[in-house]
Amino acid sequence: MESFKALLIEDSNGVVAHHFTMMSPDRLDVGDVLIKVAYSSINYKDALAATGAGKIIRRFPCVGGIDLCGIVVESGDKRFPPGLKVIATSFDIGVAHHGGYAEFARVPADWVVPLPANMSLFESMALGTAGFTAALGIVRMEENGLHPDKGPVIVTGATGGVGSLAVDMLSAKGYRVTALTGKAVEADYLRMLGADEIMLRDSIDLDKFRPLERARWAGAVDNLGGQYLAWLASGMMQGGTIASIGLAAGMAVNTTVAPFILRGVSLLGVDSGYIREPYRSGVWDRLASDLRPPHLADMTRSIAFDDLPSAFDAFINGRAKGRVVVEIAGE
Repeated sequence: MESFKALLIEDSNGVVAHHFTMMSPDRLDVGDVLIKVAYSSINYKDALAATGAGKIIRRFPCVGGIDLCGIVVESGDKRFPPGLKVIATSFDIGVAHHGGYAEFARVPADWVVPLPANMSLFESMALGTAGFTAALGIVRMEENGLHPDKGPVIVTGATGGVGSLAVDMLSAKGYRVTALTGKAVEADYLRMLGADEIMLRDSIDLDKFRPLERARWAGAVDNLGGQYLAWLASGMMQGGTIASIGLAAGMAVNTTVAPFILRGVSLLGVDSGYIREPYRSGVWDRLASDLRPPHLADMTRSIAFDDLPSAFDAFINGRAKGRVVVEIAGE
């Protein structure tokens, strides 16, 4: 195998930067499965990693991209023979193990899942970690007893990748969805995805809510964390369920036990990064069936590999919406 193109993230005297380079195969990390990468995607985490805006990379240098899909070239695991179409997301990919922003990737077999039937490689990256995370949150809430008859649900950070997909999936499953966003201009976009109500973040006074507010929601997919999570908990219905997915508004949560012991609210942590089989394949299979977002194509755009470096700023500056697929080799 000859040298191949990759987007490498490096740290030079405390300054993190990324650049294209040609890599030889012997620079790939150890793993059981060598994959010719067809597509990757951009997540907020990818932008933080590539720009150094967040302390995401745990080992330098590192090829970025926490998502990848493609075709197996070589394999030491009989589950993934050469020629098989596969997906690999999360774990240490793109943060401590060379990731998907390269023409080839080598990863441990336990990080790989077969591409589900009825799903294309492009669709798998239109979903990516964002879709997997949104679906896992919904699965966890349903396992905790949530269903449309229980009442409405709210999705915070609704215009982001995870949020957009969660709104789309929940609406398609028959839930009445409130979309919480800081972007009033995206109201029509959220209604297109199926949101029944649009709530703006600036309508919430995070300094003036009580431990128990009016019960409004049976379920919540929270991408924000911080005091928004405390505010959400105060407005959950009896037996309500919150899937905690992100921390865009902060890690610290100042709340009381009141929602949890007086209303029986459940706070579920959603670990999409390291959850293993059979859960991982099971969630991907649902993404190809009953949790397939009907508006996936409408919220997705693709960019060429060469255009990747210029795409990160929109994520860092809060201007990104929906999903961005990066075409490496294509299908």
